[in-house]
Amino acid sequence: MAGRDEQDAGFTDEEKAAVKERARETRAAKKLTPEQAQAEVLAKIAEFPDDDRAIAEAIHRLVQENAPHLTARTWYGMPAYAKDGKVLAFFQPASKFKARYGTLGFNDPANLDDGPMWATTFAVTELTPDVEAQIASLVKRAAS
Repeated sequence: MAGRDEQDAGFTDEEKAAVKERARETRAAKKLTPEQAQAEVLAKIAEFPDDDRAIAEAIHRLVQENAPHLTARTWYGMPAYAKDGKVLAFFQPASKFKARYGTLGFNDPANLDDGPMWATTFAVTELTPDVEAQIASLVKRAAS
């Protein structure tokens, strides 16, 4: 693939920044109360560009409404939601890695298994009532 060699040469500036954020988060995690972690997530969301911020705020609200037992925290500088200390879901804003769209992602602890193959990441380009209902359903199922 043309241009791929340059990308394979090392991490992008955005990837390096995410790794640094994760190292900081790991050091700080032991000191943060759930309330402080929640405030950190909301502060991170407030930094996002308008489009990303609107989606992140909606996802945050939907997680709180549909899986209040999940703990909000940042993960690689992104809003994330943990179950039993493990990140179950996260929102990767489009601006994070200069992507075309933001994604709602789910990690291994998510109960989304559906046969031998299932989706774990969903592109979110617009919030509509149907999209919000899909997110709510996914969050409930993943966190069950």
